[in-house]
Amino acid sequence: MKSIRIALAAVAVLLVSAPLAMAQTAAPFSGRGMAGFGAGIAVLGAALGFGRIGAAALESMARQPEVADKVSGSMITVAALLEGATFFGLIVCLLILFFA
Repeated sequence: MKSIRIALAAVAVLLVSAPLAMAQTAAPFSGRGMAGFGAGIAVLGAALGFGRIGAAALESMARQPEVADKVSGSMITVAALLEGATFFGLIVCLLILFFA
């Protein structure tokens, strides 16, 4: 858990300092600059969500093998909802990036 926090902090510092290091004229916290950051956060959140869904489903199937069909169906439904929310976040970020 500590290594994940350190990695996230390193990525955040890199994303914030990259426009300053590359001497771009746009403000680093403008709409276009933050669109990539938002897309990265959306994908990162989805990855963490899929990992938790899979871990919880496998743990429950290991504890009660007789309900594996119900658990796998619920897991697929929740994963589809999570994927839809992630695509919505990515589309909003792309719209901001290209049309703002």
